[in-house]
Amino acid sequence: MKISVDTNVLLRAVLQDDPEQGSAAARLLSEASLIAVSLPSLCEFVWVLRRGAKLSTSDVAQSIRDLIAAGNVVMNRPAVEAGLAILEAGGDFADGVIAFEGQWLGGEEFVSFDREAVSLLEQTGQPARLLV
Repeated sequence: MKISVDTNVLLRAVLQDDPEQGSAAARLLSEASLIAVSLPSLCEFVWVLRRGAKLSTSDVAQSIRDLIAAGNVVMNRPAVEAGLAILEAGGDFADGVIAFEGQWLGGEEFVSFDREAVSLLEQTGQPARLLV
């Protein structure tokens, strides 16, 4: 079976905070021949793990890397790696994904009011500008 999963399925499988749903999610993910994980779902996943579950940056990054390593998971890996680079530098995963996808769509620089995001993107060699 080939599936596209909602964020809540990934979260239940990782957090196991609801025994019945956690078990069902883990079973589904192990039985699927292909699990399509969208970028919006991963952005939500990171947000919930960081803000809701209060996991450390390294634990969140490892959860994503575990997904990447699973043989049956497909995702936009270059965009995910861009998100991980910013997350692990102390920023928001979504900012890295947004900047990557914007560049892929033809944008030449990331523009934001977020000083930290612009600074971290510049540190990773990506063109970024603070809008003031």
